[in-house]
Amino acid sequence: MSTASPPTSPLDGAHAPDDDILRYRAPRWLPSSHAQTIVPALFARRPVVAYRRERWETPDHDFIDLDWIAHLDSAAPPPDAPLFVLFHGLEGSSGSHYALAMMAAARAKGWHGVVPHFRSCSGEINRLPRFYHLADSAEVDWILHRLAAQHHGPLLAAGVSLGGNVLLRWLGEHRSDTSIVRAAAAISTPIDVHAGGRALSQGFSMVYTRSFLKTLKRKALAKLVQYPGLFDREAMLHAVTMRDFDEVVTAPLHGFANADDYWTQATTRPLLPAIDVPTLILNARNDPFLPEWALPGPADVSPTVELDQPAHGGHAGFMTGPFPGRLDWLSARVFGYCSKFVDHG
Repeated sequence: MSTASPPTSPLDGAHAPDDDILRYRAPRWLPSSHAQTIVPALFARRPVVAYRRERWETPDHDFIDLDWIAHLDSAAPPPDAPLFVLFHGLEGSSGSHYALAMMAAARAKGWHGVVPHFRSCSGEINRLPRFYHLADSAEVDWILHRLAAQHHGPLLAAGVSLGGNVLLRWLGEHRSDTSIVRAAAAISTPIDVHAGGRALSQGFSMVYTRSFLKTLKRKALAKLVQYPGLFDREAMLHAVTMRDFDEVVTAPLHGFANADDYWTQATTRPLLPAIDVPTLILNARNDPFLPEWALPGPADVSPTVELDQPAHGGHAGFMTGPFPGRLDWLSARVFGYCSKFVDHG
């Protein structure tokens, strides 16, 4: 299948030798950023991954569900094989297209793999009067430390979109604790939440906002059944943009003064120079969730951070091949990077 012309940005594979970089080129049949975002999520062939679910009680008496790759006994990795941890995006889960692709890749490499669900994202509403949010590095800290304590091999962490943002925040804020992770990857991360929020509030990108709000409002209504009067029901139902919803629900439930305060505190760009774990930050320059001008450059990150900013890919897309397309490029890029920092495969 013919592909688009190679991107020319100096950040397309920055900080790494050319022969080590798997460069992304979008298929010609996916010409736009929106097509490169929507088609992978809705139409791509998804690998089949069997999961084993485990429920953890949280320190604050809530719960989260983790989905582990269910290996056949004959193909189970050794206990000291690498563990690949994937934090999903807004309203995502272990069934999201990118999660299935990367868990299938982990299985193929003989690694352990797990997708921890943020609260309310596993198919069951959580107990407490809260959900999850872009700045919740404390949740990631607790999850990764518990996984590190019980796993005998190297730990590698990745996050997509919201999950990538929370992971980057943890890497920048918890420097004394991040040695438990050998390497990390953040994919399609909205590192400037104000810029991303504005991008999602205009034009065709409102399609994504409406999709998010449909499930977020459903969860919010369920939370009001648990906690009547927790927030303004009518204001929540009338929310049109992510800012509207965050102003009424996300910010007050998680200790922020308002949506602006939440978005400012959730923005990870100022923390990127503090990251001291090898970290890949992958953003398409045509991501409809974040304008190109908001992406970091080499001067904005620490020497341990590798930036890869291909011209195309959309948001968490990076599809290849003829229609209906394949999802293997993203896994190859992430696992190719992470494999450099472990002794296995």
